[in-house]
This record gives sequence, structure tokens and C-alpha cells, in this order.
Amino acid sequence: MSNSIDLGRRGFIIGAASLGGGLALGFDIPFDAEPASGEPLAAPEVNAWVVVKPDETVVIRIARSEMGQGALTGLAQLVAEELDCDWARVTTEYPTPAENAARHRVWGEYATGGSRSIRGSQDYVRKGGAAARQMLIEAAANEWKVPAAECRAEKGVISHPASGRSTTYGKVADVAAKRTPPTHVVLKDPRDWKIAGKGVKRLDTIDKTTGKMIYGVDVTLPGMFNAAIKACPVFDGKLQSYDESKIANFKGVKKVVRVGDDAVAVVADTWWRAKTALDALPIVWDEGPNAKASSAETAKWLAEGLNDSQPAVTGDEIGAARATIAKAPKTVEAVYSYPHQNQAAMEPLNATALYTPERCEVWTGTQNGEAALAAVAEASGLPLEKCDVHKVMLGGGFGRKGFTDYVTQAVLIAKALPGTPVKLLWAREEDMTQGKYHPVTQCKLTGAFDADNKLTALHMRISGQSILSSVRPQAVKNGVDPAVFQGLVSNGEAQIGYDVPNLLVEHAMRNPPVPPGWWRGVNINQNAIYLECFMDELAHAAGEDPVAFRRKLMAKRPKHSAVLDAVAERIGWNSPALDGVHRGVAAFMGYGSYVAAAAEISVPSADKIKIVRLVAATDPGYAVNPAQIERQVAGSFVYGLSALFFGAITMKDGRVEQMNFDSYDSMRLKDMPKVECITMPSGGFWGGVGEPTICVAAPAVLNAYFAATGKRIRSIPLKDANISFA
Repeated sequence: MSNSIDLGRRGFIIGAASLGGGLALGFDIPFDAEPASGEPLAAPEVNAWVVVKPDETVVIRIARSEMGQGALTGLAQLVAEELDCDWARVTTEYPTPAENAARHRVWGEYATGGSRSIRGSQDYVRKGGAAARQMLIEAAANEWKVPAAECRAEKGVISHPASGRSTTYGKVADVAAKRTPPTHVVLKDPRDWKIAGKGVKRLDTIDKTTGKMIYGVDVTLPGMFNAAIKACPVFDGKLQSYDESKIANFKGVKKVVRVGDDAVAVVADTWWRAKTALDALPIVWDEGPNAKASSAETAKWLAEGLNDSQPAVTGDEIGAARATIAKAPKTVEAVYSYPHQNQAAMEPLNATALYTPERCEVWTGTQNGEAALAAVAEASGLPLEKCDVHKVMLGGGFGRKGFTDYVTQAVLIAKALPGTPVKLLWAREEDMTQGKYHPVTQCKLTGAFDADNKLTALHMRISGQSILSSVRPQAVKNGVDPAVFQGLVSNGEAQIGYDVPNLLVEHAMRNPPVPPGWWRGVNINQNAIYLECFMDELAHAAGEDPVAFRRKLMAKRPKHSAVLDAVAERIGWNSPALDGVHRGVAAFMGYGSYVAAAAEISVPSADKIKIVRLVAATDPGYAVNPAQIERQVAGSFVYGLSALFFGAITMKDGRVEQMNFDSYDSMRLKDMPKVECITMPSGGFWGGVGEPTICVAAPAVLNAYFAATGKRIRSIPLKDANISFA
């Protein structure tokens, strides 16, 4: 069955123009409604752009950022599928945010995060491909004087079977560009996909493996200088003074620049000379009110927030959890905690800026091109139309490159050297200590059983940091940050998988001075550990098998139970494990997808864990590229398990203690088994892939550790308990 979509004036606006003798189509799909005030939408309309060249090359312009997750290839697959072009001739490019603004946002949202690249774009990019195909077919049919309905297209070739005539997209592109765009397109049923839904090779692999790919750190412009920067090592501290005379004779140094009120940069002919001079520059900091802040102090403060006497807001409430717990014959209580984490992308933050009084341009890897453009305009003091951001590939992002502080810094430095391009590159130490970190939280969980040993109530009280209160305070309504409750509420794109008669989920907001930010998976990471490890505790308290216990509570949630059943079956849950091998499971929902994991581990000694086997199941609704999904799931497990074993950003005397990878470690290849990935798209919805599965790896391993040792670990990283890989 096909997807027939009616596109009215508000639904689909196509601007066509002839570029280089080809067909260029811009797609503008506004949201359903504008604000009642008549003001423009806060978020731009979503869109895409396809170019068909005379040589049959199809250029698909992608607004979302590619940072290793494969969005570039997946989005191109969706367009190519509806376009019916030759996949071997597909290439991609980024439009710039300024082009987008000048064309009234015809390419739409540039933000990349929340696993939204595919699920947030699939509708309009598919419509774009279908509209382009229809225009190309109509152009050929008009030339042949035959009904368009009698023509068909396949791999970029248009044919009229009745007459035997055929032509190619490139040959009719000019004519097609002059046609009136369609107001109605028909999308293919996913069951009929030939390009989408297949594990095609990524479009960026060859350039990455041959070194041809350009990342931000690779950008080089004629006459370019390099900058190294230091900001106050204490959050909210200020730059008091510096003595640049001490480095006046350093070779290659061009200029010392005060950057805002909290940082200083050195500009030189090479980055290493800039960094060397900066390290030698005497700097006096005003450390401000957080000079004595520490993680120990924060932990104590958060623990106080777990007390019911302290203020809290409600994320979800069903029935009367408190009253049920108060009179229950049996209760179980536990407290878990999760630390700050750093995104620790392999490519440190960087941006290259060229400023003149007439124009300012920036070349950078960013997860949010529109926000970066706004930062350039604000820092340069120039109108938006005189600024631009040229996006390049990201060497990892994980949420950190959705912020624009480094873009602002690059422009401010470039303003001190008008007409000279300057590349700002953060040192690894700066990247580690000036982060926007995964929020720190603690959680107290209480479960109640009736006389028949049935779970009757669950109370979760989270105490800790709110990202939105810092980065998007307008989204916090009546003290509620909805993102805090990811995976713990009964509706939305991150629903709790269990039906408990009485449920209460609360948040006592407590924001320490460490700035919070998005970190791959965001709040489902700690919430999955809290809920899934506690579910294991409840199962054992009830004397039940952990999988069977979960299944009962998932009886009315078939998609949650399906992924749980899939990993349990694959791992052989109902059959004995090998001697010395123990199993654990976890299931969760995040970013619209249903995920589960099963782990087998051995514990050769009290302080060693060997991960023997990992199984993951994902139901994202639709699978655009199953091969990419497998790689994303495996990569997310590495990320999640690295956090479990090693990850923690701690603060002492107002300073972040982890300066580099020697103190903020990651898994090694020898410690990571192959992840057996079960991709089981059930259709009917679009879920994310890059972030959901990260959250189930850690609780599955922690539950297996309990099965092996009888000990519960409720605080991570495991290195703090002196546990490492065997």
C-alpha cells in the first residue's frame, strides 16, 4: 500500500531553479501551526535540496551534520529511493545556514542531536525525492507527447514502455526545472524499498579511510594563523590580568587577545607555537564563588535532595504510590548515583574564522549550523546576511558540538586580526576541563509488594542537575524539566516499559556549578541504570526470574516485551550458561525506539570483569540502513560501557581533575566482544538509533555482576570500586 500525501500551500513549497544546466529543487515543509501571536516559529522549517546534473550525478544536500553516525548516507538513501535514481551516482554536500536564511529557510533545521536526523527528516526528504521524480517524468512525457502515467523511472532512466522510448534524468533536468512543482506526491510503501532499507555502503567511508575527508582541524586558508586559548579553570571565574611582555620574544607569536571576560588566546604562525607561548604566559584569574567547589560537596547536596521533606516536582504519577508504600507488608529501597561525564570526542573543539568589517565567515564542525550562524553574527557585530558558517565533517560530537562557545571565541579572536583567517583549536586539556558535561544525579527508588508478593507501587525520586534549566530555560515549565524523566513516564517518545498500579516519579532540581550539556543518550543513561538495576532488585526480592518478572509488568506493552524476549532468546536465558558465566538483562525505551540488552560476563576475581558476550535488540520502527544500525548499536555499547567502567568528571577546588585521556579512559579493543545486534523494525513509527541502545549496556552488565557475585553496585564508574577488565 502506498503512502499518498496531499501537500497544500502550508505543507509543501518547492522552489525550482536551473543551476549549472541541472535541476535544483528546494523543499520547505513548515510545521503544522504558527504561534498564535503570529510571530515566526522558534525552530526553522525542515527541508532538503536535490540537484540533478547533466552528467547524471545526483547531489543530495543534507542539512543535518555527519559526525560518524551515518545520517548523511541514511538521508541520501531516503531521497534516492523516492527519486528512483542510480545510487552509484549519488553524492552529497552541505548547504550553508546563511544560504538557508537567504532562501527563507528552504533547507530547514540544521540541528543534529536527539537521534533526530532520520526520524525528524524522513518525511520531507522522501517527499522531496518523490516530487523530483514526478517532475522529471512529466518533463520526458511532455516531450514525447504521452501521458506521464504511462512512463516509469528506474535508476535515473525514464522510459515509455508502450513506445520503447527512454531518456535519462540528466537529459531532461533543464526542462523539468521549468515545470510547475507538484502539490501532491505519492510515497512508496517501505515494503517496496530498493535502496532505503538496505545495508548499502556509506558514502563517506572512502574519503575517511584515504585521508581525503576534511574535518575542522584540517581546514587551511591562505595566510592563516593559529590560536590556542585558555579560559578560567574555575567555572564562572574571570580573567583578571596577564603579562604578554613575558612572551614578546617567542618565535612566531603574532598577538595576544583577551577573549570575553574569562579567557585569553595567543595567535601565532603555528598552533604549537601558540600553545607553547600560552603555557608560558603569566595569567591571574579571579576564581570567583566556585573556587572551593568539589564533587564531594555536590554529592552531599544531592543526597539531601532525596529526602521527601525537600521540594520536588512530579514527572509522572499514577495512583497513590506513597500511601501504598506506607502500608505495604514488604518494601525494597535503594539509592543509585551517576556522575558527570565528558563527551571526549576525538577531535577537540575548533573553528576557523575570517573577519572583515564587511563580512565574517567561519569553517567548523558543528551540530547546529543555525546556532553557529547566530553566534557568528552576535560575536562579529555584523548583520546575519553578512555572515556565514561552512560546515565540515565532525570528528565526533556526542552533544558537545551543539554548543557554540568555541565559535564565538574564534570570531572574537579573528576580529583582533581583521582580514586574516585564524584557526582556533582547543588543547585536549581545554576540551576536557571546559566542557558541557552530562548531568550529575542521584536516585532513591522504593518498591512495595502486597501479601501475594506482587509489585504494587514504585517511587523514584531523582535529585540533581537539569540541562534545560541551563541551556534552554524557557522549556522548563513550573520547575519541570521534562528531559530529566526520559524513559520513566507513561507517554511520549521515552516511555517506561512497566505497568505498576501506583507510580510516582519526582525530581528535586539541584544544579551545581559544573555546566551541564547534551551527552550521547542524555538522561536515559542514568535512568536506565536506576530503573533496570532496581527492577532486578525487585525481581530477586520477589523470588522471581528477572526476565519473567519484567514480562509480567510488560504484559500490556508488546513492543517493550518483544525486544526483551529477543535478547533473552538469543542469549539462551532459559538454558544454563557455561560454568563461571553469568547473565544480566535490561530493557528501555528512548528517542522513539524500543531497546534491550543481554550480557554474559565472568568474574575471575572480585576486582575483575570479563565481558564474554553482548546481545542487543532494537525496534526503531523502520530501518533505513540495517548495516549502519548494527554499527551504531555496537559503537553505543562501547560508549556506554566506557562510561560504566571509567567515566567520571570530578571537581576539586573548583577545577575539573581529569585533564586528558590518561585520567578519562575508554575501553580497549581486547575488552570488547562483538555485539550481536538484532534489528527488528515493526513499522508504523520512526525511532532513533544512535542514542537509544547506549543506555541498556551498563545495566545489563551490572545485573550480570550481581548474578555472579551477589553484590549490587549502585554507583559508577566501576574504577571507583577498584573493578577493571580481566
